[in-house]
Amino acid sequence: MTDILDEIADLKVRENATILAHYYQDGEIQQLADFTGDSLKLARVATTVETNTIVFCGVHFMAETAKMLNPDKRVLLPDLQAGCSLADSCPAPKLARYQQMLRENGRRFQTVTYINSSGAVKALSDWVVTSGNAEEIIRRVPGDMEILFVPDRHLGEYLTEVTGRKMILWDGSCMVHEIFSVRDLIDLKRRLPHSLTIAHPECPANIREHSDFIGGTEAMLRYIARFKAPTDFLVATEANMMWQLQSQHPEHRYHPVPGITCACNKCPHMARNTLEKLRDCLANGAPEIAWQPDFTRAREVLQRSLLT
Repeated sequence: MTDILDEIADLKVRENATILAHYYQDGEIQQLADFTGDSLKLARVATTVETNTIVFCGVHFMAETAKMLNPDKRVLLPDLQAGCSLADSCPAPKLARYQQMLRENGRRFQTVTYINSSGAVKALSDWVVTSGNAEEIIRRVPGDMEILFVPDRHLGEYLTEVTGRKMILWDGSCMVHEIFSVRDLIDLKRRLPHSLTIAHPECPANIREHSDFIGGTEAMLRYIARFKAPTDFLVATEANMMWQLQSQHPEHRYHPVPGITCACNKCPHMARNTLEKLRDCLANGAPEIAWQPDFTRAREVLQRSLLT
């Protein structure tokens, strides 16, 4: 382990690189990253990086976002196959056809797109949101316009609950957050009656309604920081988030909410990034995110949505 960490450190210097890692990456990758965060924090951090190269330890749409916001930098992704079930659920041609159908039927709307989407989908959007800024952006949409929210129906339902804005919801979901077991959550709450449940808004309503706090990963960290006495937290999000929670607030105890088929939920796409692949992408300068024609329009939407 020490050898590969030393190799990565040397390659970072040689390649003039900065490593960004999402909270859903394995702890060993988060530990060596220059910056960790959720999608919103990392998108903003990416615009402040001074090195020529960004290595994004996350999934494909995150690395794409970093490239759109930094067109002159080299952006590497340890595994180009690290995808996202939400992004896959909303192909750009299908979204374009649906938008055209709505317009032909006289619907006036703005498209609000969760950041878990391709660059081509972002280019078709009026706004791009993360779980950290979605409520704020929804409130910016003029009241006389409908909202087409893509691709996460669960996040869209949650935003309707907290903002009162009805939306046209795309039928997409996150493969990790979709399969939490509400029965096991209720059982955990019975066994730990003084515990608090924190859930990501990508979770279905049956998980959210049994939760004490709903928010993105940065919001979870802020919420937990309010508790001084040791507390049991039941965590309904990708299991690697608990590494970050334990690192920042070790005084508490964290329990993963089980999935229907496993003891804890880990994203198989995030897991494709390993220390070995991180080392190799630095050594080889690949895989690299190439600029796409859609990125120019998507960049304008991202800047308006995430940076202002």
